[in-house]
Amino acid sequence: MIPLRDIAYARSGDKGSSANVAVFGRTAEAYTWLRTHLTAAVVEAYFKPLGVGEVVRYDVPNLEALNFVLPGILAGGGSRSLRIDAQGKTLGMALLEMSVEAPVGLGTIRPTESKG
Repeated sequence: MIPLRDIAYARSGDKGSSANVAVFGRTAEAYTWLRTHLTAAVVEAYFKPLGVGEVVRYDVPNLEALNFVLPGILAGGGSRSLRIDAQGKTLGMALLEMSVEAPVGLGTIRPTESKG
């Protein structure tokens, strides 16, 4: 088991009462692994204690990223929520703390070999 941050990085933000979290693979191989293993259901289960609704995942292959929409997780949004992070800025970092069963070294960027 490794933390998701070892193979990915993330950005998140608010969309009213909902939030979105974009997860980017650190390498092409990591992105391929993420597409198979980081499903909407996995992300929904992880954030269930915060009261998230049904999570939707959008693939963004040109950026080697997955974008997750987390409905209702902000409990009313920036101007209404009593949560410390009412705008969802830390949700990406929280997701990166999730333990995943992925091959060690999957997110390691390998130096390119010189040809010449």
